[in-house]
Amino acid sequence: MKLHGWAAFFAATALAGPLAAACDVQALSHDGVAITGAEALPAGDDSPLPHCRVTGTMNERTGIDGMPYALDFELRLPDDWNGRFVHQFNGGNDGVVKPAFGPLLSGDKSDTALSRGYAVVSSNAGHDSDKFKEFGLAGGARFGLDPAARAAYGYTAVRDLNPVAEALVEQFYGEDIAYTYGIGSSNGGRHAMVAAVRLPEVFDGLLVGYPGFNLPRAALQHALDVQAFRSVSDELKTAFSREDMTLVAEKVLAACDGLDGLEDGWIGDTDGCLATFDPASLTCTDGQNSACLSPEQTVALVTIHAGPKGADGQPLYSDWAWDSGIASGNWRFWKLESPIPPWGNKPIIAVMGASSLAQVFTTPPTPVDGSPEALEQFLMGFDIAAEADKIFATDATFTESAMTFMTPPGLDDPKLTEFRDAGGKMLILHGVSDPVFSVRDTAAWYDRLDANTGGAAGEFALFYRNPGMPHGAGGPSTDAYDLLTPLVNWVENGDRPGALIAGVTEGNAEGRAALGDVTRKLCPYPQVARYTGGDAASHESFACE
Repeated sequence: MKLHGWAAFFAATALAGPLAAACDVQALSHDGVAITGAEALPAGDDSPLPHCRVTGTMNERTGIDGMPYALDFELRLPDDWNGRFVHQFNGGNDGVVKPAFGPLLSGDKSDTALSRGYAVVSSNAGHDSDKFKEFGLAGGARFGLDPAARAAYGYTAVRDLNPVAEALVEQFYGEDIAYTYGIGSSNGGRHAMVAAVRLPEVFDGLLVGYPGFNLPRAALQHALDVQAFRSVSDELKTAFSREDMTLVAEKVLAACDGLDGLEDGWIGDTDGCLATFDPASLTCTDGQNSACLSPEQTVALVTIHAGPKGADGQPLYSDWAWDSGIASGNWRFWKLESPIPPWGNKPIIAVMGASSLAQVFTTPPTPVDGSPEALEQFLMGFDIAAEADKIFATDATFTESAMTFMTPPGLDDPKLTEFRDAGGKMLILHGVSDPVFSVRDTAAWYDRLDANTGGAAGEFALFYRNPGMPHGAGGPSTDAYDLLTPLVNWVENGDRPGALIAGVTEGNAEGRAALGDVTRKLCPYPQVARYTGGDAASHESFACE
């Protein structure tokens, strides 16, 4: 257990009395930290248990772009507190204070940290996206025109908010926090991995889902994707039909499904599939005009799976795994097509991804028009080989590059020595079919960490791959799992996790259709769950090898 001594903070604030159980905390204000609201919430549809919801703001300022900025937050304090605290790291471009329930990254959305009795804080990471509505679809990333807002998004918001939130929790309950956890996925997973390096003694345990820890490099992939798909068709959504992507998934399954010993719709051996699957098998042969792809389509898929390249052919990000989740709705939503008319039905990478690359992840930032067409055109005009170095660039105004403020220091040579020595534990889960952040990049990061620790990374950090899972729980994958319990047992009892047991939630239609009602083992990387015989529906018939 790490020490959380906030006596000095309390002495400095000179508050009159403890925070009342009735949530009457309106008068709290210190050094720019102000409580803006408090309410007692009974258990109900929007509240898993009786708790106090406190809202606050800090770090108010005006940016160099003339826009107002503040670090807004909410803190949820359960009546029946378990003595523990969770910092909820949010995803996307942040900019919104999402409810501080503490999502646990599984397909069961009702299971949250708050529902388990944890106090939870959530923030907007230092900017309010509503302030930028005039910039249309580019508004969510417009904060990137202010260097301090970039830094807050990258790391200072967590650094500044966490001690304040912990102090409020301890004053409210009148006792010290026993353990502090950080939980997040996507950009939130990046926040967690950054905190492990920048705040190594703060978090006892970090739960990391499909992390964007290498986000500026991953953003280069957006340009590659759009350019590759547009080489097939004038419209992203028509480059590949749903039937085309189903065909690709079927071809990958035909080549790789049995590599783990059982043909069950689940590609357990990710690395074996990369070596086995031949993309040429997708292409129509002479006289074939159905159940195959055009040569241009195959080239596009091979191109995006290889990842962005520099002028000399050097990798700028990562390659990608071939997996069954490529036909999922989530993969399509990110890469090819959305159901959102104001977006022009363009995918997430062509709107949020484009505006982020233009305004946050390159220096100097490029203000872009907020129309769907302009955002897609920005990616079409982005010269990857010539402009990729902008993610490393600085200038007199933007003195930190995107790679500096966004990624964990030591990204390419990770050691996590201070986090390990402080007793911290980290559990990472990443879907093999993630269309946004490559599971291969996470594996490469873990390989470097393991090499730097003499093969002992597993003593404090464990990495799990989930076949079929796209960007988040769902898809043709096992999405019913409990990641927090094994992390807590590891942190608090010293019980190092082994295989995680995962099933398929009833609401995951793609998972049920592909796999049925099964359970599977998710093995610690680099192990693979291999079928050993017996009930094909049970995880007990698999061994981590």
